Amino acid sequence: MTKIPEELLYSKDHEWALEKNGVLTIGITDHAQVLLGDITYVELPEVGSEFEMGDDFGEIESNKSVSQLYAPITGEVVEINEELDDAPEVINDDPYGSGWMIKIRLAVPDQLSELMNSDIYAEHCASEG
Repeated sequence: MTKIPEELLYSKDHEWALEKNGVLTIGITDHAQVLLGDITYVELPEVGSEFEMGDDFGEIESNKSVSQLYAPITGEVVEINEELDDAPEVINDDPYGSGWMIKIRLAVPDQLSELMNSDIYAEHCASEG
């Protein structure tokens, strides 16, 4: 079973989010990195980029596939994890810690209620097989 921390929120597209002072730290879940396999490249947006909830904000490549990354909320990118340029495999090793991808300033706080808690996300993963 993959790890699903209780303190995080989750999107149906397997991104996680941690809100602190109106800024969300975002990455992909342990479940997603297991499905992807060995991650070889991550393309992230520039600081200052703005996204609507559901927009793709980048790409992640693995030894199995190339997948889009989707913004779980609407907002502006205020920081990216530049460490991933040289070491994308960190996402496999620590998806909820040093494998974070971007930080977005939350533009529509009500959207947080549209994300899943850990229990609902676990059910979502199980329903996908």
